[in-house]
Amino acid sequence: MEIHLEIIGAALLLLAAVHVIFPRYFNWKIELAALSLINRQMMIVHTFFVALTVFLIGALCFTSAKELTETALGHKICLGIGIFWLLRLLIQFFGYSSELWKGKRFETFVHIIFSVFWTYMTVVFLYIYFQK
Repeated sequence: MEIHLEIIGAALLLLAAVHVIFPRYFNWKIELAALSLINRQMMIVHTFFVALTVFLIGALCFTSAKELTETALGHKICLGIGIFWLLRLLIQFFGYSSELWKGKRFETFVHIIFSVFWTYMTVVFLYIYFQK
């Protein structure tokens, strides 16, 4: 399972880095301009903390896979992270409208890739917890 955690860690580090392009890719300068100052800043600050959380989970997986798979504390951490990604997987289907991706080639591809990725992480983390 350590190799799976290292793969997940590397992928999450990459995903965290991709958050840097969000403001430009999603045209936040124009899109967020209509929001009040507090809502605009909350969007930016929360995106930063999501990226930071993804980065820290990735760094933990990449650098501490052995501890996560072999210690009681590691198993408990995996349970928490597994629940986190399970909830993220559910949000993928029930929190976002399918109008955002249906009938759009690139967006459908991204939807499928991330659905598979969230499922993979959920299975790996929960498997580690329940294998104890």
